[in-house]
Amino acid sequence: MNTHALLKRRLMLGAVAAVLVGGMAYASLRTGPLAPIKVTVTHAHEGTLNPAIFGIGTVEARRSWMVGPTVAGRVLSVNVDVGDTVKAGQLLAEMDPVDFGQRLAALDASLARAASAQSATQAQVTDARARAALADAALQRNQNLAQQHFISPGALDANVQAQASAQAAVQAALANAAAAGQDQTRLKAERAALAQQRDNVRLFAPADAVVTTRDAEAGSTVVAGQPVLRLIDPASLWVKLRVDQGRSVGLANGIPASIVLRSRPQTALPGQVARLELLADSVTEERIAQVAFATPPTGLSVGEMAEVTLQLPATAPALLLPNAAVQRQNGQTGVWRLQNGKPEFAPVQLGVQSLDGQVQVLQGLDPADQVVVYSQKALKAGARIAVVDALVKPESTP
Repeated sequence: MNTHALLKRRLMLGAVAAVLVGGMAYASLRTGPLAPIKVTVTHAHEGTLNPAIFGIGTVEARRSWMVGPTVAGRVLSVNVDVGDTVKAGQLLAEMDPVDFGQRLAALDASLARAASAQSATQAQVTDARARAALADAALQRNQNLAQQHFISPGALDANVQAQASAQAAVQAALANAAAAGQDQTRLKAERAALAQQRDNVRLFAPADAVVTTRDAEAGSTVVAGQPVLRLIDPASLWVKLRVDQGRSVGLANGIPASIVLRSRPQTALPGQVARLELLADSVTEERIAQVAFATPPTGLSVGEMAEVTLQLPATAPALLLPNAAVQRQNGQTGVWRLQNGKPEFAPVQLGVQSLDGQVQVLQGLDPADQVVVYSQKALKAGARIAVVDALVKPESTP
């Protein structure tokens, strides 16, 4: 009896141990490190894409002006304020002319003196020419007398020397007259330059525009080239768009655009690419394009952020996959394709992508191939997998 009870007890313990071992093995194979990796899969299917390029930009003005003096000085008055609309040629501000008036008066006096000097030199030329004519006549008369031996050769030589001196006096008077004319020309140029500098202290609008900033006030001292006012042409507003270089394939002038301003998130404004910059940003690895509005909206502010979507032409039919299925392994781009229920890495050649997460597969897959989209953890070739509808079950609504 004791032997039979002991044997029965051992059998029960063995059965319990077997159940425990079996349960542990089952748990390790289902939920432990040996459990299959849960994955979601999809099929490669043929279709077309409507690719688009997305980027962030800021509103800027194509035509803008910085209005300021060409010489250092003190601001005398500013006649407009931020937001004012100005017309071409309108007086915007004025600098203190300082001593421009006195310097112009001094140059006017110098010009008057130069004119008097030129008149004097002209009189000297007339006098020298009269003296030269008299010397010529005297020489001619004495030459006739010398031929008749009425005067000595020495007296004739004195007449020749007097005639040469008279001619030299004429040349000197002409040179003085030319110098006086040159002085007068120089003074006129100096006065014109000074008058232009005086006019530059009055700042006029270069075109019809709107004042965006007022950088100086009356009494402020500014240097040459420093702006007193900044103007823009409100009809020339566009968006300076930055696009990732890796996603800029197809970017070109004339592409239609949809612009969403930060101040109007519910409104998409039409536009198009007006200019594609040749220089890209090597630091941020972005290309730069200028997107013009079809009709610039009212109340638009310079510097406002905008989201821009550029719509590219539809592609030719090709195999499509979710972008999430694309992986990188050993420097190659590919997908995990299922073969006989096991994953294997298949390198692929990709085409364009769409903003909704679809990508073209140009080479490497056949139609209806089953590929992994998401996996519970990193996959390896031949790993045990379990295909599920979703990696995370949606919460049930109470």
